Amino acid sequence: MKKLIFAVLAFAVTVSVFAGGKKDSGGAIDRIKQNGKIRIGIFTDKKPFGYVDERGVNQGYDVYLAHRLAKDLLGDENAIEFVPVVPASRVEFLQSDKVDIILANFTVTPARAEAVDFALPYMKVALGIVSPDSAPIKDISQLSGKELIIIKGTTAETYFAENYPQITLQKYDEISDAFNALKDGRGAALSQDNTLLFAWAVENPGFTTTIESIGSLDTIAPAVRKGNTELRDWINHEIQNNLGDRFFHDAYDAALRPIYGNTVDPESVVVEKGVVR
Repeated sequence: MKKLIFAVLAFAVTVSVFAGGKKDSGGAIDRIKQNGKIRIGIFTDKKPFGYVDERGVNQGYDVYLAHRLAKDLLGDENAIEFVPVVPASRVEFLQSDKVDIILANFTVTPARAEAVDFALPYMKVALGIVSPDSAPIKDISQLSGKELIIIKGTTAETYFAENYPQITLQKYDEISDAFNALKDGRGAALSQDNTLLFAWAVENPGFTTTIESIGSLDTIAPAVRKGNTELRDWINHEIQNNLGDRFFHDAYDAALRPIYGNTVDPESVVVEKGVVR
């Protein structure tokens, strides 16, 4: 009987080790190389940062960086599995190992830094408010008795919940749904990263970023699973040493300037080598 019990236990251990696929044979970067692709969480509806164009191809400022990371790590800029995320799912997708890196316009905050590990920043950002020209919101006090549209899981949701609890928030999971709600007049205004609002207002006549900056200046950075220091340090080395002095200015010219035109100063947005100036 004892021999039978030990045999069953040994079989159970064997199954637990090998169930679910290939045995882990290395660190985070080795696993990515074994897979032959890097899994990157991106937005698909946040033009010009992460979106799908009319040909079904992922484009944007974040995607520009994704291709370079894949090229330097795997030798092929297209060795990427793009994983669509919404703002509220970014942390969970890292924690549950659905992605290796989040490049979804992820603003660095102390609360998020407790849940994920951020690499060096590549962009500056602040919150703003966009509203219709027919009823502009130029001061937060004008939102009294009105509804402000926000996207769940964003810094806008946290900021207004903590600082203006009296303002009614109309919340959406999808970025596109939130902007459609504004266009349909379901809310008085919408708050989101000012870098996105500048671009959206250019492409949507009749709306203006009436409050360009709220609260503090923040940064956007890649994020990896908490404790994945190997991959985080590799990304930091890329940003500091391998991308060059003007990589993100080139990304700005390719992805953002066609939208912004001359309405935005690149130096107010771009961060090179992880150094915020």
